[in-house]
This record gives sequence, C-alpha cells and structure tokens, in this order.
Amino acid sequence: MRDSGDRFRRERVSPTSPRLILRRVMVLAEGRQFREAAAVLQKLGPNTIAAVAGELPLDLLVEGLPHSAQLLETLFNKLIVSGQRPNINADQVIWQLVRLLASHDDPTLKTKVAKLAKALLEYQPNFHMEILSRKKALEQALQGLGCHGLTPNVSGLTHLHAALKTELQLHIDVYKSALHRLDELHLISVDNKKPVDASHQRLLSLKLKEVQQRLIDNKTLLTILDKPALKQLEVLVGTLSDRVQNDKEALFCVSQLKRLQPVPEDIPVATVLMSFSRGCGALLDLMQIPHSPCHSDTGYHSETENEQDIGKDVISKYESLYRQYRPRALEALNSMPDLMHATQLKSKILFSVVVLAFRTCKTLREHKLLQTYRTLNLDPHSTKFLSLRLEVMRCLAASAESYPLQEAENQVLGLVCETLKEYKCLEKCQELRRYAEEATKIAWQLVCQVPPYELDTDFQTPVRLHPEKHQRHHTSSRSSDIVRGFLWPALISESNYVYKAVVVTDGT
Repeated sequence: MRDSGDRFRRERVSPTSPRLILRRVMVLAEGRQFREAAAVLQKLGPNTIAAVAGELPLDLLVEGLPHSAQLLETLFNKLIVSGQRPNINADQVIWQLVRLLASHDDPTLKTKVAKLAKALLEYQPNFHMEILSRKKALEQALQGLGCHGLTPNVSGLTHLHAALKTELQLHIDVYKSALHRLDELHLISVDNKKPVDASHQRLLSLKLKEVQQRLIDNKTLLTILDKPALKQLEVLVGTLSDRVQNDKEALFCVSQLKRLQPVPEDIPVATVLMSFSRGCGALLDLMQIPHSPCHSDTGYHSETENEQDIGKDVISKYESLYRQYRPRALEALNSMPDLMHATQLKSKILFSVVVLAFRTCKTLREHKLLQTYRTLNLDPHSTKFLSLRLEVMRCLAASAESYPLQEAENQVLGLVCETLKEYKCLEKCQELRRYAEEATKIAWQLVCQVPPYELDTDFQTPVRLHPEKHQRHHTSSRSSDIVRGFLWPALISESNYVYKAVVVTDGT
C-alpha cells in the first residue's frame, strides 16, 4: 500500500512531455484516482491535450465508467475549448453510457454522467441523431415483434398459417374446377396452337354466333376464377412478408447489441430491445438539446430556417443509410457462398451503390430542370432564369419523399449487376435491392436541396488522413494516418463537410 502511495506521489511531479503526461494520467487512472487524473488534463494546453488524447487508451477509461466520467468529461471539454479534433473513437463512450443506463438501476447514475453526456454532444453534435436513430430502430423492431397475432379471414380471426392453408386449398379447388371446365368446353386443342387462329384478320371475320359463343365460354371461366375470396391470398402473403421482415429487423437489432455486451439466450428479445431503447432515451434526456424560440413547433419559421431544418433531416437520413441499411445489406452479402471470402468486394459494392445513386439522381434532376426550360421555351444557359431554377429545385425538394424513383432505383442496381455479371446472386439479393432503393431515395432528397448536397468524389489512395473530412473506421489501425480505402463517401454542402468519409487506415 505504501509503495502504491509513493508511486502516486512521484507521478504528481509536473511532467515535461506528452509521453510523461500520458503515463501519469494512466497510472492515476489505474489506481482509480480519476479526479486527480482529470486535474492533470485540466492544466494542459491545446497542442498537448491533442497529443495526449490521440494516444490515450480510451477503451480502458470507458471500462471505468461511471467512475471515470469526470476524467472523460474533462478530456472532451478541453478538446472542445482547444478546437482540436484528434481522431479518437468517442462512439464507444456513447454506447457504454447507453449500456449502463439500460441495465443499471442506480438512481445516482444519471447525475454522475450528465455532464459527460453534454460534453460528448458538444464535441460531436451528430451523436444526438445517431442515438435517436438507434432508438427508433429498436422501437420499430419491438413493435414488429408484437405484429404476429390472429389474422382475419372469411370465418373470423385465425392464425396466419391456418388462413394460408384454407386460402391455398380454396385456390386448388377453384383451379381444378377451371381446368375441368376448360376440358369440357374443348377450348384447348391441337388446332388452337395455330398462330393464324389469333391473327387480326381472322378475329375480324368472326360471325355473330361465334362472338356470342366466345363471350359465353370466357364468361364461364371468369365466373369460376374471379372470386372475391381468391384475392385474399395476396393480402395473406403480404402479411407473411411483413412478419418475416419484422423478425429480421428484431434479430438484426439484437446482433448489433451483442457487440456492446453479451445477450443471454434465455432473456426475451422484447426485454433486450426495451432495455436498450430505454438507455438511448435516458441518454438523449441527459443531452437536453436547447431549442430557441425561433425553432419552436408553434413559432414563425423563416424560409431559410425551414431549409436548414430539412437539411439536418436529410443529413441524418444519410447517416442512417450508413449505420442501419448498410450493415443489413452487408450481412445479406456475407451469407452468400459466392461472396463469402470477397471482403473488399462486398464493401466496394455497397460503396458503389451510394456513388451510383448520387450520379443517377443528379442526372435525373438536370433532366427535369431541362424539361421545364424547354416547356417554357427558355434558354437554360441564361443567367436571367436562375431564380426559376431555384424555385423548381425547391418544388422538387418539397416533393422529394413522394417522388417516383423506381426507374432510377432499377438503374442503380442494374449498373452494379451488369458490372459484376459473374455474381448472379446479386440480382436475387432482396436486401441489396432494398439498400439500393433507400440509397436512391436519400440521394434524390439530397441533390434536390437548395443548395444541393454533393459527394466528395476524391477517392484517391493512399492519402494522409484529414480530420476535417475523414473519420477512421473503428477497426482501423490507430498507429497510422495513411488512408488505404474508403468505406463511405463524405457529404459536402457549399464546400463544407457535413458528414465525413469513413476510411480505413493501416501501417502497411
């Protein structure tokens, strides 16, 4: 005990270099002297705090939460004041707080981590949208778990599988009856295969009795096949599809949560989802984003403020595309035998979908603008009509969420499949199709904003990591600042990076 005390006293001597400061902080943290370690960081200048933060083993401090909250709060506050943004993985702090708030009943826990939560929000404002997005995903998955109740059919409420069996049996009976009727009417014979029987000239030469008989025959078949009850199958299949998707969403959320902490197999899935949803909600409450009067729900909104609010919303959707839809698509690609070992190819496919979606949507936007000019017989190159372009852009932005994009979505997926013809499995991957559809919808909303958002298409590698436009993927080596690959493109608005590119760095 005396040796430990002597060691702490020796460490209190003022350090002279970032290396010594780092060692001192770690010695104090290992001895759970988090208050004293925070005092050491509090005295550091801007350059020194950035150097120390870049080398600090943040995961060890995260494990010490909530006791290390003051130390982490001091670290992030100092970085905020200094204006420095070293490439540290602050996400792990956020999700450790969510885990603690989800599983602990300590009434003092919120008080202990409240200041840290606000410091994290100020350090990285998009944390709020990230947590909110995760909370919504958990709530939707939880809601989907309860959508497996009884299904209405002609006899009342019953289980979906029983309704499907009844409906399929009805279809079988009707189809057998129709086949039998076709045989009775002798409508199918070898002579019917002659193309001349269906020629336009032959059909126009039919006599009255022949047309009447054709009507009777077709009406007889229609009476057998066109039954209201037969239309129930499509509804039941749709319900079955929704239930499959709901369970996939729930299991995907659980697999994501398993990365934060082990999830016992014997605990109900709903309990796990509710617990972490509650943790996300508690952390959002602690962050408590202040709302100014001009951003209230009832006050006046200027046009600029409305555009800014819409802009924040579409940026959050772009983030959601990366954090929610991309992992699902990647999981689906991982399950395909043909792509099992093609790790880099799978990442490139998902990256390419986003880039192609933006290019396709920009082309579509320019085509619609050009159509407008041609309709009004205006010169699209004339500077006199710039205001018209802005108004048309605003109209496109206002209707972006409901704009029909099926052709563009098919084009994006078609380009990917055409480029990788040897991988036929891509054409049948429903998750990849859903990912391409969502990427196209979000890209359309982004390129139609005023001003429009752009992707940073500078994907040159190797290049040195720039903190203002790159964020390191959590699996990357932190000992190197050389970018070896891009996992996600950066989003730009008027030369400002509103969402950083996710990159891979290594020391090779």
